[in-house]
Amino acid sequence: MTPSFSASVLTLYPEIFPGPLGYSLAGRALKEGIWSLDTIPIRDFATDRHHTVDDTPSGGGAGMVMRADILARSLDYACQQKPQLPVLAMTPRGYPLTQSKVRQLASGPGAIILCGRFEGIDERLFEARSIEPISIGDYILSGGETAAFTLLDACIRLLPGVMGGTTSGDEESFESGLLEYPQYTRPVEWEGLSIPEVLRSGNHAHIKAWRQAMSERDTRLRRPDLWEHYRSVQVSRPLARGKKDRNEK
Repeated sequence: MTPSFSASVLTLYPEIFPGPLGYSLAGRALKEGIWSLDTIPIRDFATDRHHTVDDTPSGGGAGMVMRADILARSLDYACQQKPQLPVLAMTPRGYPLTQSKVRQLASGPGAIILCGRFEGIDERLFEARSIEPISIGDYILSGGETAAFTLLDACIRLLPGVMGGTTSGDEESFESGLLEYPQYTRPVEWEGLSIPEVLRSGNHAHIKAWRQAMSERDTRLRRPDLWEHYRSVQVSRPLARGKKDRNEK
């Protein structure tokens, strides 16, 4: 079976892969050949006997910076092996990873993923190579490997044949611009708490309306940034339809 999605990860720690991606949905899909994973050890492209990949920051400061020349050699090698893949770099200075970006990546051939470490990557690498910097959130990790796990897991679960049903991911958080509605399952009663009666009513119209209302409530309370964007989109849609109708006339 030819994998529909291929990942090449450039890392200082290739031994930690596939890690969590070797289990559950992603692990089963890896074994079934739905996606493939290669790791490229960055230190293999260092030229000194200590396999040094970093140096002190120009201008002073704490920590170390990953060298552009060594990263470029490892990246050029990866691109020669799989020239059809886009190149991403996991860094807190990157563009935010969104569900729409995940869907875009999952619909493509895969990705070459560069995992940053230390204080970051020499900026000249981004000027000299076509690389899209990606951030998974406004916090700092020890390295890009954990972020790469997150990005790949988000993509792999959307690949055909990975999730049980073709619509399994359609109503999840962020797909509609809202957080997902609350979920419940048996037992009906637990520690004095009951599954909401509407979910046991069998009335699918009422259930759909309840779920929409709960999604809106939780998004408004927990993610006001998403709520404001969602509301602005909802307001603009009737205007857009009205303009279209008038143009059609």
